[in-house]
Amino acid sequence: MIEYSFSIQELEVVLLYFVRVTCFIYAAPFYSMNNTPNQFKIGLGLFVSYLLYAVSLPHQELVYGTVLEYAVIVMREAIVGLIIGWGANICSSIVLFAGRLVDMEIGFAMVNAIDPTTKENATISGFYYQYTVLLLLIVSGMHRYVLQALAQTYELIPVNGAVFRSEPMMKAVLSFMSSYINIGFQICLPIFCVTLIVNVVLGILAKVAPQMNMFAVGMQIKILIGLGVMFLTAGMLPYVSDYIYKEMKIVIVSFVEAIMP
Repeated sequence: MIEYSFSIQELEVVLLYFVRVTCFIYAAPFYSMNNTPNQFKIGLGLFVSYLLYAVSLPHQELVYGTVLEYAVIVMREAIVGLIIGWGANICSSIVLFAGRLVDMEIGFAMVNAIDPTTKENATISGFYYQYTVLLLLIVSGMHRYVLQALAQTYELIPVNGAVFRSEPMMKAVLSFMSSYINIGFQICLPIFCVTLIVNVVLGILAKVAPQMNMFAVGMQIKILIGLGVMFLTAGMLPYVSDYIYKEMKIVIVSFVEAIMP
């Protein structure tokens, strides 16, 4: 018979590991999707938290006096996990922003749908870019990187060691917003340029042949050319996933540095 005993102090530390890991899984990309079973999320969180606990022995002794102080430590670990997972997840929303810009140009902006996996309102092109880039990120090892980043946070931010500073966090968010707009425009730039040329040509034709209904003709032309450019630029999506991957690393590092002791 296998006998295994542990102390209350060890259980308390394992629970704190479990809180940070599960909160990270709740907010991280790919793992937080609604089509991922909750049993898998809880089991993965328990398995990863125990591995991290076993690898990082010995542990610093927790110092607290009451149950309320321990609850504060639990909330601190939960916030750390949510911040790191959210930092990785917001990078995947760049492609949704690019998809909205593309649909505004080709005339699909009014066609919105709810993504059942993320419960977000997105456009047709946003769905296309999101799932394609997500598949490329998974192939490139994004799901392994985010778990490795979480494991390394215990070396930089030990249990009950997070220090939340508003100024570095604000700088990290502002830096991401500038990259968010920059990368989003780079993704939709080919379609934006082509539709600009189409609008110029349609404007000239409207002056040359005013008897033609350029509004009715232009809608079909924009959709046809826009879908054609999306098909021709599909080979650029691996480079887009590289941009998202690099930005994800930058954001996670900046968020971790903002809460390091």
